[in-house]
Amino acid sequence: MKTAIVSVINDLATDQRVHKTCMCLHEQGFEVLLVGRQLKGSLAVNDRVYATHRMNLFFTKGVFFYLEYTFKLFFYLLFKRPHLLVSNDLDTLLPNYLISKIKRVDLVYDTHEYFCYVPELIHRPLKQKTWLALEKWIFPKLKTIITVNDSIAQVYEREYGKKLHVIKNVPARKNFTSVSLQKTKEELGLPANKKIVILQGAGINVNRGAEEAIEAMLHVSDAVFLIVGGGDVVEELKLKVLLLNLETKVFFIKKIPFAEMLQYTRIADIGISLDKDNSPNYSFSLPNKLFDYFHSGIAVLVTPLIEIKRIMEEFNSGEMIESHDPKHIAAKINFMLASEEKMKEWKANAKLAAEKYCWENEEKKLIEIYRPFAK
Repeated sequence: MKTAIVSVINDLATDQRVHKTCMCLHEQGFEVLLVGRQLKGSLAVNDRVYATHRMNLFFTKGVFFYLEYTFKLFFYLLFKRPHLLVSNDLDTLLPNYLISKIKRVDLVYDTHEYFCYVPELIHRPLKQKTWLALEKWIFPKLKTIITVNDSIAQVYEREYGKKLHVIKNVPARKNFTSVSLQKTKEELGLPANKKIVILQGAGINVNRGAEEAIEAMLHVSDAVFLIVGGGDVVEELKLKVLLLNLETKVFFIKKIPFAEMLQYTRIADIGISLDKDNSPNYSFSLPNKLFDYFHSGIAVLVTPLIEIKRIMEEFNSGEMIESHDPKHIAAKINFMLASEEKMKEWKANAKLAAEKYCWENEEKKLIEIYRPFAK
């Protein structure tokens, strides 16, 4: 049996894209090992048909963290005997590339974003130049590259002359049909007489509109706002809620397993995705949460970023904001919640979007990408 080692820099627990990749490889006959890191408070990784390994790191951020991770991953891979390496994002690429050359094994690179232009790097020129230098060295040498949407594929093709495969990060229909009996608002600890607006995900970070969405709740009546998941700004958001006296209107649900999170998503009325168009990476982004909202059959309120706008014009499943002014966001939410007939139409269109944008369709393309490596 051939062995495939998949590398990520996260803690494995909530990365649905990587899990789906591992399952695809497993179903093609690979013995799969997923490698990541252990974090304080990491959720358990249970009931997976493939092996996992989490590395304990002394550093948790900054340059020493990346150096420690790179060295540990390199030496971990050095003493393995893989037939295929799968590197997820630029922060795992260097050790995978070096090992692929040393051991003469195939390497697939899956870039989930326009990495060198994330907000964390565009304001730090030295760090950005370092990552860009690494990318410019390795990227042109790669043979098989996957990314998450057409916009990112096109910009990389212009920069490096490489043709990328596009596999959208969408959920499987079966993950939603197999969810246990839907809990009521009362069972979830939510007010029964209020509409629900939700923001979910593992990337509740800076410039994603969460701050403005909280301020918007000052002007929204008859609804509560759920923030489900984790991210860099969650603690700051909790402080903002306290300062604005919004404890009865904004609720935080910590990072929980995907199936549990869906209990909250499916009971919501509006799902929001308000990433700001202030970095190339965000400009080209297509957030996973958008598809979770579609599959949950709820209306959406979104920023009209390139990829999102394209889908919203194809499936009219909600509203798009014109600015991040909290009063404008509040007006959109109030309008949506008051529009009963439109809400029915938006929710019906969300379900149509889910039929097209599902893993069952994307997996067919991924199987064709990995098929040659399984022979």
